[in-house]
Amino acid sequence: MKKLMTGDEAIARGAYEAGVRHASAYPGTPSTEIMENVSTYEEIYAEWAPNEKVAMESAVGASMAGARSMASMKHVGVNVAADPLMTFAYMKVNGGSVLVTADEPGMFSSQNEQDNRNYAKMGKMPMFEPADSQECVDMMKEAYEVSEKYGAVVIMRMVTRVCHSKSLVEIGERKEVGVKDWKKDPQRYVCLPAHARVMRVALEERTKQLAEYSETTKFNYAEMGGTKVGVIASGPSYYYAKEVWGEDASYLKLGFTNPLPAEMIKDFCSKVDEVYIVEEDDPYIEEFVQRLGIKCHGKDTFPSYGEMTPNVLRKALYGEELPQVEYNKEKVIKRPPTFCAGCPHRGLFYRLGKRKDVMISGDIGCYTLATGAPYNAMDACICMGGSISMGHGAQQVFNRAGVKKKVITVLGDSTFFHTGVNSLINTVYNNSNTINIILDNRITGMTGHQQNPGTGFNVKGEAAPMINIEELVKAIGIKHVKVIDPNNLKEVDDAFDAFMELDEPSVIITRWPCVLKKFSDADLEEWPNLFKTKNVVDAEKCIGCKQCQKTGCPALIFDKEAKKVHISRVDCVGCDVCAQVCPVEAIVKED
Repeated sequence: MKKLMTGDEAIARGAYEAGVRHASAYPGTPSTEIMENVSTYEEIYAEWAPNEKVAMESAVGASMAGARSMASMKHVGVNVAADPLMTFAYMKVNGGSVLVTADEPGMFSSQNEQDNRNYAKMGKMPMFEPADSQECVDMMKEAYEVSEKYGAVVIMRMVTRVCHSKSLVEIGERKEVGVKDWKKDPQRYVCLPAHARVMRVALEERTKQLAEYSETTKFNYAEMGGTKVGVIASGPSYYYAKEVWGEDASYLKLGFTNPLPAEMIKDFCSKVDEVYIVEEDDPYIEEFVQRLGIKCHGKDTFPSYGEMTPNVLRKALYGEELPQVEYNKEKVIKRPPTFCAGCPHRGLFYRLGKRKDVMISGDIGCYTLATGAPYNAMDACICMGGSISMGHGAQQVFNRAGVKKKVITVLGDSTFFHTGVNSLINTVYNNSNTINIILDNRITGMTGHQQNPGTGFNVKGEAAPMINIEELVKAIGIKHVKVIDPNNLKEVDDAFDAFMELDEPSVIITRWPCVLKKFSDADLEEWPNLFKTKNVVDAEKCIGCKQCQKTGCPALIFDKEAKKVHISRVDCVGCDVCAQVCPVEAIVKED
């Protein structure tokens, strides 16, 4: 039976058919849907981990215990998971293990554009690069065979277009793979220097064996057409290239890309006049081909960054693109992303942006949108959980330099559990005096409402222990804690006023659910009237001052002819932030 699947769905299906028993992940676009789909298979134990390092370690432990395991994450998540990963690469796996990394050429929802093929090269780990959904299934099944045959953790390198594009997949049956016996073996599983030195030597021998596999695997193959141009490509770049050159060129399609097949590449290049390397991000294949002494065109012709889509290739090669629909660009209204109507972050950032003599250290999440107008309430953002640590460092400099500036850090609940806890411990331990805001909107918002340790549910939707953030920060050593309703602007101001002059660290927890969340029984018990009201504008009182619109709520619409504001009833959820801002009390509850 054939089924239309995204790459993420197909990776999950491949894991199921391969007999995977244990899967762990942290959500991050474009990888999130992998674990969401894995969790639908009852045969696989699936979990959201607090961060990618924990997910990787969970998969390592499951492999040691003898089960086929996997971890999945976006590309920057591998940076977090790199510590266990690079040591696991030395070990000989027990149960087969695969790390799925979802890279993002073009940075659609990521803070950088890194090429995680370099991790495979650095760690001498075998790597597959699927180009479509069928290959996602086929390569996942093969990856576990490779993992167990060669004793290696395998990297499955995805990219956004493969993750989120759909193609047909032939559905197969699950291969039931038993749990292998675990035997006490410190020389295999304890990476002391004396043991690791032996592993390091074995790693080189394994790499030689994998190089032989690379020459013969069905996932590396040549398609001979015209011989004036030969194209070497991996992943979706293979399809992009075929769309541009068509049958006028020959192609070397590389699906297993570490180690690369040197003899196959040399043979292919000997049969064509000119060689082009089409790959996204780094010149990973290109540099290998050049080391073989083969002249080729790669980043000297194509951009060093972004996706290698057909139009990008055409423009680089011929200076032209395919005709597109013509339209008047001047009539397109620029609409930057903004908080949803009723977003619990709005009131907090509306008031925070008005504070003077502060530096606001931000983090990764929906709330990063506070950087721009009308809030202008975020001055720095680097990585998950980094806000508190950065804020601490900046505050220490300001204090020692005699600069009167308060640092306020901001991060979400899932981000706090991810790596913010360690950062807050550092702040307490080193006696900083930052104000640290944890935005508890009861869900992992930005990636599409995945559960986290504070929501009360696991990845399968089953009830799970709910970690209380207030109790946790007090246990860390925070003495000054306030839990506030972020929609209540007076509560927001009072909390800031109470903590601005403190010489000790403090925490403000804004507790209100995401407006798009599917509310749990606990949510409805805590907020029984959640989003049940709507606001309207009394046109007779409205003076058209637009103060309410400075809150950035998309439900507020200014009528240019009447010179008054009205509220979209469809969008309004009655959060009341705009009503508190109106200087003439023209915004009231709907009857």
